[in-house]
Amino acid sequence: MTNKIEQLILATVAFFWAFLMWFSTAAFSPSIGQFYGLTTGQLALLASSAIWLAPPGRVAAGWAADRFGAHNVFAFVLAVTGAVSVLSASASELAFLSAFEVLFVERMVVASAGATFVVGIQHVAQWFDEHEIGTAEGLYAGTGNVGAGVGALLLPRIYGTNFSEAFLHLGLIAVVIAAVYKWRGQPARDRATAETAKANTSLGDTLYVWTRYAAIGLMLAYAMSFGLEIAMNSWLPSYYAEGFADPISDLGFEGVAAVQTAAGTFAAVQSFNASLFRPFSGYMSDLWQRKGWTPYPLLSTTQEYSPRVHWLMTALICITVTMVALTAAGLAGLLPVSVVVLAVFGVTVSFGTGGVFAIVPVLFEDRPGTASGFVGGVSTSGGIVYPLVYGYVPNIHAGYAVVAVVFFVPIMLFFVWAMRHEDDPREYGIGSARRWLGDGAGDAAVTGGDD
Repeated sequence: MTNKIEQLILATVAFFWAFLMWFSTAAFSPSIGQFYGLTTGQLALLASSAIWLAPPGRVAAGWAADRFGAHNVFAFVLAVTGAVSVLSASASELAFLSAFEVLFVERMVVASAGATFVVGIQHVAQWFDEHEIGTAEGLYAGTGNVGAGVGALLLPRIYGTNFSEAFLHLGLIAVVIAAVYKWRGQPARDRATAETAKANTSLGDTLYVWTRYAAIGLMLAYAMSFGLEIAMNSWLPSYYAEGFADPISDLGFEGVAAVQTAAGTFAAVQSFNASLFRPFSGYMSDLWQRKGWTPYPLLSTTQEYSPRVHWLMTALICITVTMVALTAAGLAGLLPVSVVVLAVFGVTVSFGTGGVFAIVPVLFEDRPGTASGFVGGVSTSGGIVYPLVYGYVPNIHAGYAVVAVVFFVPIMLFFVWAMRHEDDPREYGIGSARRWLGDGAGDAAVTGGDD
């Protein structure tokens, strides 16, 4: 026998370890660069390996969770990535390609462990009721996300420069967790719930989800929150090292290594807050739902989940404001103010990430994996786009405000437009529900034509 708490714990522990593996390469990048004699360009390419497979991997994993059961998919991905992590511990001994090429391919595969996020989202959604799903998803995702920060802080302290031993141990433990997940995991709280998700995995069902304006709006909102979070994880150390070099030096941090340590510490403020406050965001979504709060007149107020949409809109506004505040603090040269704003920024990002996935499983309750894969997968491309903007804006401090105005304001406008309907928003998209699902589209079928 099992229960929803055990399934939540299984998903959370597995996702924590998946995130730990996902960003473990970055934790050892100086050691790896020295061992393999990598150029700066090769190090940058290796760092990018963490993102390459995330968008398609999450889309595929979410669909597979509906089709085959989350416990099976999560166990499979952990077992494969764990085994490849073990292999990557001895990449330098494989001679059929250059050592760096072998390492890059292997670490790219290991980084695909990050795709399991949407699998766990689907799994938790299949076990928890609507009134508690925000808190449950927040606990799952927030605790799991801490794995990235834990890895950055602890792995180099535990293993020093011995990255091979770290990759070996991380992989072996991943295989063990995979076995436990397969043994104890159950796809849903009852057979009917699991069979419903499995039945809705046709190409038409998938395209139906991908073409709903509401799904696109949620995907863009996640790009504005989680896509932004991973972009900042990769950008902030460089930003503080370059943008506040003199103030950091005035604090007594001399030399490249010391400045990098200080800059990395400031950057970690965002990462930990974005993770630790995510359960609180899920709780706030549940609270707004219980209280029925719907303060924004342009958003729908009559859907059963409308308060959750209004909470997410609040989060998006807060993210945009704090992005502009980061630019203001930077232009003023105020390092302490910038770090304080960054701490608040991490909280607002968590409001967005938690708010999105308090809605997705409710809005697409019959296709939770497919919807989670689309929303959680495509949105990660923000982790690639935003740093490029930051890097190419002439003033290093101005990039945050530029992203807020050029990207986030249009995203919020689209979100309002997509979520404005007082009737079912799933009826609106590129093509009707009937076109994708056939005449048996049920309550999601469009009765009044395409929007």
